[in-house]
Amino acid sequence: MFINANTKIASILNERADALDVIVSISPRFEKLRNPFLRKIMAARTNLAMASKIGGCSVANFINKLKPLGFEIDSNILPVNKEKENMPAFMLTMQKEQVKELDVRPLIASGKDPLNLIIQNIKQLEPGQVLKVVNSFYPEPLTRLLKKQGFDSFADVINDDLVETYFHKWETITFPVEQPVADAHDDWDEILQKYNEKIQELDVRHLEMPLPMLTILEELEKLPADMALFVHHKRIPVYLLPELTERKFRYRIKEISEGKVNILIYRG
Repeated sequence: MFINANTKIASILNERADALDVIVSISPRFEKLRNPFLRKIMAARTNLAMASKIGGCSVANFINKLKPLGFEIDSNILPVNKEKENMPAFMLTMQKEQVKELDVRPLIASGKDPLNLIIQNIKQLEPGQVLKVVNSFYPEPLTRLLKKQGFDSFADVINDDLVETYFHKWETITFPVEQPVADAHDDWDEILQKYNEKIQELDVRHLEMPLPMLTILEELEKLPADMALFVHHKRIPVYLLPELTERKFRYRIKEISEGKVNILIYRG
């Protein structure tokens, strides 16, 4: 496989799984790639030029390390700013006065979920305005949610702890606030008894955002049709629930105490 500054990390890992160890050896900042969920999100969006900026190294470092695995230099293609080429139109014409900035890192550091605050700010956008969300990770659940509502987005990975994501509102959009359905708390014991020993457990309370939602969805992809997933969570994941409904899953919720919520997810 030929590689150059524009080659995505995902393409390299798809070609050779053992390239992961090689990439991690280049910089400790790439240790996050060992997490399958973060790898799934970031590797597809990050090319060697971007990765070198994140890791404080050069593209040549990657090429020299990857050569022994059989990768070759694509010398016919010069490095170009693919980030700019792949930018949506609104990023290329955006004016400073159009941008409203929201830094959610302090909220996350305090242990709170920033999604509600972000949605409040999204609702206040006028057509043509852009919300710039400053975060420590790529907000996959939020991007997925807003894409369905017609928002364009662009994520700029500054480094491994700083991601600036831009959301553009083209026109007036009625944004539905998803809430748990009325019967989500009903029949808990009955549904739990129905699945009895056909339950897989998953504890996401220790995970940092956005891993709880991504981990749950990943587990559901592998869940046998006759089984239920019992999730230990810190809160009701209101932005996960519409995703479950779209994927034809049903759920029941039991709030145990502050910071402790149980969720039973099964196929309808």
